[in-house]
Amino acid sequence: MKHHTKALDNTDLNILAELYADARVSNKAIAEKVGLAPSSCLERVKRMQQNGVITGSRLLLDFNQLGGHIQALISVRVSDHNRETVDKFQQDLLPLTEVVSVFHLGGENDFLVYVAVNDSIHLRDFVFNAITGRPEVNHVETALVYDFQVSPTLPVFKS
Repeated sequence: MKHHTKALDNTDLNILAELYADARVSNKAIAEKVGLAPSSCLERVKRMQQNGVITGSRLLLDFNQLGGHIQALISVRVSDHNRETVDKFQQDLLPLTEVVSVFHLGGENDFLVYVAVNDSIHLRDFVFNAITGRPEVNHVETALVYDFQVSPTLPVFKS
C-alpha cells in the first residue's frame, strides 16, 4: 500500500468528504461543490488513488433483502498471537461468503468477525465449522446485530 507523499489540503478533504458520503457522485458534481474545474477535480482524485489515500469503494447493501436475516459479531480469542496465526486466520475467513469483515484487535479479544447468514442454524454451523473447529481458537462469543448504521460523515483527524 502506498502512502500519500503530498499533504492533503482542504480541497482534497472536501473531495474525500463528498466521495465518502456517496461514492457514486459524479466528478462534475464534486467539482461544483468544492469550487474546481472538473479536470482539476479528477486529477486530484486520481492522485489520491495513486498515493493510496483512496483505496477503493464499496457498495452498501441491505443484507436482509438478500436473505441475510441474521447478522452477528463473533469475538474470537486465539492461543497463539504470532504473525503467521493472525494472517492465516484472516486469510481463511475473509473469502467465506458469510463473512462481511474481520477486525484484528488489541485487548481481551483478538478478532471480531462480522457475519451475515440466513438463519440461526446457519450461524451455529458457521461458528462451529469455521471458527471453533480451528485449533488455535480458545474462546468464541457471538452477539446478534439488531441494527447497523454507517456514518456518511468523513472522520476529521487533527494534526
